[in-house]
Amino acid sequence: RDFNERCAQCSEVNWGLTDGGGFYCRSCHYVTERTREVVNTDFITNSRVQTISKGSKKQEKNDGGCEWYICEGFQLVLKKQVEALEALGVCPQMKDEILCNFWRCYLQKSKQAYCKRPAAETVKALSVCESSTDVDSDPERPSLLHLLSLSESEGDLQTDCSFASSVSKVSESTSVYSGSVDGSLYIVKNQKEKLRMTMPMTLSFCYMALLWMREPITLSEFLRFVVEGHIPYLNVFQHFPEKMKLCGLDLKIFCVESWPAYEEVFNKMHELAEFLDLPRFPDITESCFLHPDMLCMKYLMEANLPDELHNWTCRVVKKIGIGEVDFLTLMPGNKSTRKVKYDVLAAAVIVVVLKLLFLLDDHYEWLLSEFAEERNKNNTEGGPYFEFKKWYEVVKHSLDVEQKKLDEERAKYLWRCEKPLFYSVKKKSKVLKRREMVVNLQNQFSKLSGSVQRAEKPNPSSFQLSWSEENTDGSCFHGHSLKGVLQEKRGLLTAMNPDYWLCTVKLCNEKLCGHLAHYKDVEFPQSYHFVLGLFSFLLRIQPSYIHDEVCMIEHKLFNKKLYKKLKYNRVLRK
Repeated sequence: RDFNERCAQCSEVNWGLTDGGGFYCRSCHYVTERTREVVNTDFITNSRVQTISKGSKKQEKNDGGCEWYICEGFQLVLKKQVEALEALGVCPQMKDEILCNFWRCYLQKSKQAYCKRPAAETVKALSVCESSTDVDSDPERPSLLHLLSLSESEGDLQTDCSFASSVSKVSESTSVYSGSVDGSLYIVKNQKEKLRMTMPMTLSFCYMALLWMREPITLSEFLRFVVEGHIPYLNVFQHFPEKMKLCGLDLKIFCVESWPAYEEVFNKMHELAEFLDLPRFPDITESCFLHPDMLCMKYLMEANLPDELHNWTCRVVKKIGIGEVDFLTLMPGNKSTRKVKYDVLAAAVIVVVLKLLFLLDDHYEWLLSEFAEERNKNNTEGGPYFEFKKWYEVVKHSLDVEQKKLDEERAKYLWRCEKPLFYSVKKKSKVLKRREMVVNLQNQFSKLSGSVQRAEKPNPSSFQLSWSEENTDGSCFHGHSLKGVLQEKRGLLTAMNPDYWLCTVKLCNEKLCGHLAHYKDVEFPQSYHFVLGLFSFLLRIQPSYIHDEVCMIEHKLFNKKLYKKLKYNRVLRK
């Protein structure tokens, strides 16, 4: 009350005291170097207490917990996720120099921190202050964000006190129970605001930072690490400190009961980049892991396809220009450029090359396999010819085994976390008793049945399917030759197959229907469907997304022929 200097950041006089006795601005949370002068009053007798702080009252109300806000919870989630990425080998600079700055910029843009008091929140705060009889009774803002900050060396990540203080008053007056101060109001705002923070958006933040750093992790691989539990996401609130009591409406915000969706995380990342007004991302060059030539090499190895196919994928990438820096590099806000899904694009290039060489019409590829099988019987020199039929049998067997294992793991997954959750204070004791009873029963049944405890999760790997050339059973096709499907013409190797079938003649409007083309497996050959299913498993996405990219590549590759055909059809109609 005695400190009347104006804030150096927002020029308001609205000071509060931190736990250390320092002054901070309630409007913008700017912390000054000046501290409160404390007078020793131990010798004063017959003194009466004039005011009682509400801080201890709230501590008792929340079972020893402290005040915390939803943005602090999401900040802790981001901190845990980026630390897990660092443990996987990501550059340590991503945490403090990239993701922390993205998060601060988001808090400022969304007016949750680093900004002056919003007009709507000022009205609420003033109405609360007018009804208050004692200014000193206003609880001090706990400095919990200092404990949760992404950058430990940067100090506090300041929150907007106008948002925090007014929300605390509003949430107290409501009948809805919440462990956080602003849980109820946050859900109301979340329905109105498009980019209000959610759990899937934490993954969008991390992927945006990975893309900025050009780390060798694709979005599909990142989401697979999340599902496998290497990156905290499902039940991540178990890592919250004991002071942060999570209950009621907070569970609707932080409790996740579904697997992360590729398309949702991808789209939110682009919306975030545009919302934050980020500049052009670092260039994706040929030496970058996210370049199609590099990713095609990785997926050819994982799909157990011949190494010689990489020369053809590079030729396709160069011919249609999808390896250019301007095409691959993200430019937020540029509506003329297409949003590139690097992993899906590389998989689609491989599918197009397989169609160019083997046609994949359920007829031509089997004829080539019979021809290659006969040549391999009489072939004594050089590497064996690639047999599509044999490759199909080997890969399908491994794919079925891995798919069954994945389905079983997902079916057995326990969505309920070890930490008991409760939506109401009245039901807390019942929930705790039920949880204790369930754990005891599980332990007893496991002892009676002699069930083996669940093994520890394996170390993360970039490859889900591994093939070794040292195997003598011939299950690895990396070194197999494509001589059976190629012919030399004018000094260049060309495909013996002169035909090609298009997935679609005309592309749809992606903005209107969400896809460039519609995919139904019954309408396409089984060989094509199998290849799409293989890469769909590797990328953990729907085959329709790969089909879209295949159609886009085909129209770029055969643009002139398609234009002539469409023009010819129009003339015939006339």
